Amino acid sequence: MTPPSEITARPPRRLRALTGAVVGLLAAAVAMGAAQFASGLGVPQSSPVLAVGQAAIDLTPPPVKDFAISEFGADDKTVLLGGILVVIALYAAVVGMLAVRRLAFGMFGLAIFACLGLAAALTRPTATAGYVVPTLVGAAAGAFALAWLARTAAGLGAATTDVLVPPDLFDLPAPPDLLVPPDLPAPPDLSAPTARAGPAYSFTYLPPEDRAPSPWPARRRFLVAGGVAATAAALGTAAGRNLTDEHNVAAVRSAIRFPRPALPAPPLPAGSNLNIPGLSSFITPDSSFYRVDTALLVPQVDPASWQLRIHGMVQREVTINFAELLRRPLIETYVTLTCVSDPVEGPYVGNAKWLGASLADLIRQARPRAGANQLLCTSIDGFTSGTPLQVVLDGRNALLAVAMNGTALPVVHGFPARMVVPGLYGYVSATKWVTDIEVTTFASAVAYWAQHGWSQQAPIKTESRIDVPTGGTPLAPGRIPVAGVAWAQHKGVAAVEVRVDGGPWHEARLAAVPDIDTWRQWVWEWAATPGTYTLEARATDATGYTQTAVQAGPPPNGSSGYPSVQVTVR
Repeated sequence: MTPPSEITARPPRRLRALTGAVVGLLAAAVAMGAAQFASGLGVPQSSPVLAVGQAAIDLTPPPVKDFAISEFGADDKTVLLGGILVVIALYAAVVGMLAVRRLAFGMFGLAIFACLGLAAALTRPTATAGYVVPTLVGAAAGAFALAWLARTAAGLGAATTDVLVPPDLFDLPAPPDLLVPPDLPAPPDLSAPTARAGPAYSFTYLPPEDRAPSPWPARRRFLVAGGVAATAAALGTAAGRNLTDEHNVAAVRSAIRFPRPALPAPPLPAGSNLNIPGLSSFITPDSSFYRVDTALLVPQVDPASWQLRIHGMVQREVTINFAELLRRPLIETYVTLTCVSDPVEGPYVGNAKWLGASLADLIRQARPRAGANQLLCTSIDGFTSGTPLQVVLDGRNALLAVAMNGTALPVVHGFPARMVVPGLYGYVSATKWVTDIEVTTFASAVAYWAQHGWSQQAPIKTESRIDVPTGGTPLAPGRIPVAGVAWAQHKGVAAVEVRVDGGPWHEARLAAVPDIDTWRQWVWEWAATPGTYTLEARATDATGYTQTAVQAGPPPNGSSGYPSVQVTVR
């Protein structure tokens, strides 16, 4: 008999790659669950996923940010986090495939990712030494899981080895304990005359005591290990979220009661709402007020621990807490806020009734020094905005606001305190969760969005928007209201005009407004006949300036152009 030659059958390459990808994904899930738990115990913003996300926001070019805001709106942050998780999953799959081949390669890949997480966490503006803890905990848990799962997965290959038949198969009858590997076709019928023409397998015959164990125990071990890893990841994530929720200030917010304002807002004049279906209401409800900021995790700030520091080029530093803020004379006023990212006809503008203390009085209390021209305002999450000092002090109702539409500020809109300065785009005037104001100069301090190419001083442009008709469905002939809103904060809207297909301008009827810091509803009755038309609008402010037809995108100081809508009448 020919001496036996041993052949080892390994799992197919695709199966090894798939197993490695599963190992990497499970190890990454364990790492993120452990990191989530650690960040919940400490600072929620120190989560490595959030830190990487915030770093991605900081490094993203402005045009890409504009695209994300215009395409995804309030869901832009969800899309960003989803994209980050997809990248992490792909990277983890590669790390797992490397680990099942050689564990050291997988560990090296894990170390690279941990270093990226540490760099992202430590470069956050509010980072402390504690920001490294979640990443280190997650990396340690991920390394343990990766090593355990990779070794367990290696047993799958060792358990599917022996193809056991005699080498002179075609000369001798097959032994009764012939074993055929499950992943190969059945051997040819040895009794048939054409047996030698069958597939050319090479086999080794081993006695039963020398054969490899069945693959099923190894597979069970891998399934058990994977289940344990998945459970640990889920428990860590859930516990971390519960710990994060403990920081929630919803109950504290709902319990706040504000004193009567020293200067209440005047009653809304008759006719401030035109009550046209589809037209934006004069007051924008909190739930539909636009939100544009850089916070992936909304800061939960306890009013009991909040304070504002005013310092820099001042003769005297001022520090005020929330209780002291509420004891100051409070002003109630209507102000329309606009985001610089708002495109023509966009949704990032809203009007609300605000309650707060005079920001000008607080700044004057600090007595700015000669030469100062900027307030560098910092949020609790490190975001900065640069507000022109002279605008705050020129007599307009610039507020350190504490309430919106009759209740405490919603958490997503800056609770417990934010800035509201009429007439300036939000990125230079409306810092949420504000905790620090440095009196300085534009030359010596550059705020967040100015670092990314936006103008340092950003007065809001005179603009208008057509709310109805939308152009989505055909209209019946007859008198059709063409209506919308126009704004020119701290100048006031003096007129709105509408035209059809580039024809003559027709003056719209304006709604009443309480003051010049709010938007204004308008309507023009159109005698429509069958056909397809393009409607356009333009506003003129109280200074005599008329909205320009020049189309421009938001960067670097706000969009411009006539709003338009195409409608069909039939």
